[in-house]
Amino acid sequence: MKHLPNLLTLANLFFGCIAIAFTLNSQPFLSVVNGAEYWIIGTEQAYWGSIFIFAAAVCDMLDGAAARALKVFSPIGKDLDSLADVVSFGVAPSMMLFKMLWASYMMDADAMDVSMLVMSPAFLVACFGALRLARFNITSTEQKSSFIGMPIPAVGVFVAFLPLINWYNPMGLGLLLLNKWVIYLIIALLCWLMVSKIRFIKFMPARWQPAYYWPQAVIIVAALASIPMLHVAALPFAFILYILLSFIYKPKEA
Repeated sequence: MKHLPNLLTLANLFFGCIAIAFTLNSQPFLSVVNGAEYWIIGTEQAYWGSIFIFAAAVCDMLDGAAARALKVFSPIGKDLDSLADVVSFGVAPSMMLFKMLWASYMMDADAMDVSMLVMSPAFLVACFGALRLARFNITSTEQKSSFIGMPIPAVGVFVAFLPLINWYNPMGLGLLLLNKWVIYLIIALLCWLMVSKIRFIKFMPARWQPAYYWPQAVIIVAALASIPMLHVAALPFAFILYILLSFIYKPKEA
């Protein structure tokens, strides 16, 4: 049982790799079968990429819970967790943003002349995420009651919902995400939030008392209440609420 936390961390990494594989195939491509040409539409691949990032996030939550329950802590486990998070919540979401930018540019009249470099800012999310994790590893004792800068799993899960918004297009938001400048703005905002000095709420409260957990309760209730109207956009809505409440709420020491 003492290896369970590390196994869950490896599962996080495994699911992140699968998410990247699905995302890589999330575009129409031409296939030739018996001399005939067929267009293979890969939209569903992006959907499954999102699902596997969510699976990685579940494993990321469970590995910490398992370590605390079993009272198993080690430097290897800490470093392994960071390495897995870079892939699952840094590289995989960056690939999704890259594909979203690619799809946006492909709608332009000069699509065939577009340089691949214009999509490269998507990978800044992975770079800033790695910086965020490195900073956390050396300042974790200062982040017991709250996070300094947005945690990378929150960023990864937020980005994972963007292909689902494209898929279901609630309230026309999917069409908005076809605008390259909107995507660039999202990338810039996420990068800044990760390395900012803003104190972000931890999802698990320090104590199970109203004074400690009311922000988490507000986020959960608001997200659930918005599902009938926003559908899959309910979680990005909760993400925005999470940011706003982090500005308002001053964490109490346990």
